[in-house]
Amino acid sequence: MSDTSSFPESDASTDGYVRIVCVLNEQGLHARPAARLAQEAQKFSADISIKQGSQQVDAKSILDILTLAARHGTNLELRAKGDDAREALDCLADMFKKRFQQ
Repeated sequence: MSDTSSFPESDASTDGYVRIVCVLNEQGLHARPAARLAQEAQKFSADISIKQGSQQVDAKSILDILTLAARHGTNLELRAKGDDAREALDCLADMFKKRFQQ
């Protein structure tokens, strides 16, 4: 599987967007990348969540993100709903792709 992919749900205007990402950094989604992810997510007005299996958390909360304990190689589902949902997912998926490096 590629490191990121994107597709709209049934109706993007009501259900939002979904993007599958893979945790590529060796230490997984630990405190530093989780903080950067939450900080970046907070810049968008869209409701953004991260889903791993049956667990879904608020992408704007570092504590919520850390509860996922996502390891290297874990696939996560980013979900966003709102005016800037697509832009939010583009930005966050890019962070995963770049392993949270500038």
